[in-house]
Amino acid sequence: MSELYVVRHGIAVLHGTPGVYDNDRPLTERGRKRMRQIARGLRRLAIEPDGIVSSPLPRAWQTAEIIAEVLGLSSCLEASDDLRVDRSAAMIRDWISSRVESRLMIVGHDPAFSDLVGLLVTGRAGPPVCALKKGAVAAFSRRDGEKGTYALDWLAQPRLLRQVGNG
Repeated sequence: MSELYVVRHGIAVLHGTPGVYDNDRPLTERGRKRMRQIARGLRRLAIEPDGIVSSPLPRAWQTAEIIAEVLGLSSCLEASDDLRVDRSAAMIRDWISSRVESRLMIVGHDPAFSDLVGLLVTGRAGPPVCALKKGAVAAFSRRDGEKGTYALDWLAQPRLLRQVGNG
């Protein structure tokens, strides 16, 4: 894999909302609207992954569907239990190494995705080097040499991507 895009899901119904189990929380209307803006920003940046893989939980899946639709890549969308909320950054990194796409986008959850940013760059687990806000995207390229490490090319919090998408 030469390019990896790590996307945290958009704004979802709050944890603890009566009648909504945590694993069933969908995006809010505001979350859907903002993810469309973010996806348009990704399109303006000419982001074209070969595959988009998402956690199957509604908030992540809906985020991935919006991105795939805006990028014209709905046929490249798949769900994977390997990206569920209870997976660790190390488990996700190991799963990434099994993928064959040259340019892969993954959509999932914190705290694992924020932890993954540091793990991919340093090769070691540790305190997060950054916190991915809901809708944030981190872009990596594969480093030559040490297996499983990447260079962080850029990290865009959602506000910046929304501005790019509305520009």
